[in-house]
Amino acid sequence: MLDPREIDLNLLVVFNEIFQEKQISSVAKRLNLSQPAVSNALARLRKTFNDALFVRTKEGMQATPFADRLAEPIRLALLGLTEAMNVQEQFNPANSVRHFNIALTDVAELYFMPRLIQHCQQQAPHIQISTLRTGGLDLTAELGLGKIDLAIGAFNEVSEALYHRRLFKQNYVVMMRADHPCASKKLTLKHMLSSGQLMVASQESPYDKINQQLDQAGILEQVKFSIPHFTAVPYIVSHSDLMVTVPQKLAESAALPFKLVHHKHPLKLDSLQTNVFWHRRYNQDQGNQWLRNVIAEVFGE
Repeated sequence: MLDPREIDLNLLVVFNEIFQEKQISSVAKRLNLSQPAVSNALARLRKTFNDALFVRTKEGMQATPFADRLAEPIRLALLGLTEAMNVQEQFNPANSVRHFNIALTDVAELYFMPRLIQHCQQQAPHIQISTLRTGGLDLTAELGLGKIDLAIGAFNEVSEALYHRRLFKQNYVVMMRADHPCASKKLTLKHMLSSGQLMVASQESPYDKINQQLDQAGILEQVKFSIPHFTAVPYIVSHSDLMVTVPQKLAESAALPFKLVHHKHPLKLDSLQTNVFWHRRYNQDQGNQWLRNVIAEVFGE
């Protein structure tokens, strides 16, 4: 049985980074080490645990079954050490180097990230923020484990373990290029039924329900082109005569750079209420408090 006193705890940091990054070069950059130093640390880990731990493949360093079993206990142990060592430390955004992870849909990323980055570069120049897609994630589990700090979106079914704060409510609108034949008209359902439509075939709730409403109205019968996400929508619509149904915040953000306009939707579609979510375990965490307060200040209505 291994005793923690028999191992250099820095090796566990290297293990955790390799497990997450899967690239020796990326780990070396994140830890400010040389690649040979990271490789040497991996060799020591292999000797300590008597297992290969990571195998080099075309997809990167893939964990062995034994390393998979080690990964979560090591991650939690390092998190506990970090919390213990910084229990008295006051979070100061001006000099903090903390790394935050935020779960967002692609359409939320388009709206939130440009302004959030601008704010952080001015007020907290050393922090890091990474985004993750919400689709397929167990948000309650990821937030509870600290793998995600915040989640932002119009999620309807969430665990009681999560706290939330309302940011804004928005409607769906119809977006098109500024010189579209219908751009200067009062948009009606008849206009939509006689025009080409671009469909965002998102399977994420609540966007899937909106497509059901569009289908019931016959609008999706005009669809010849569909994409699975919102990211490419402004590029496509700005170069075509297609109309598209999108959240109002996206339309407002894309209007000027892509020369687009948007109109009130002729259908009475369900509105979107966007919230920021966090796990109750981190309700008193000063960094988490700061970030969610910044988001509420910059985006809340």
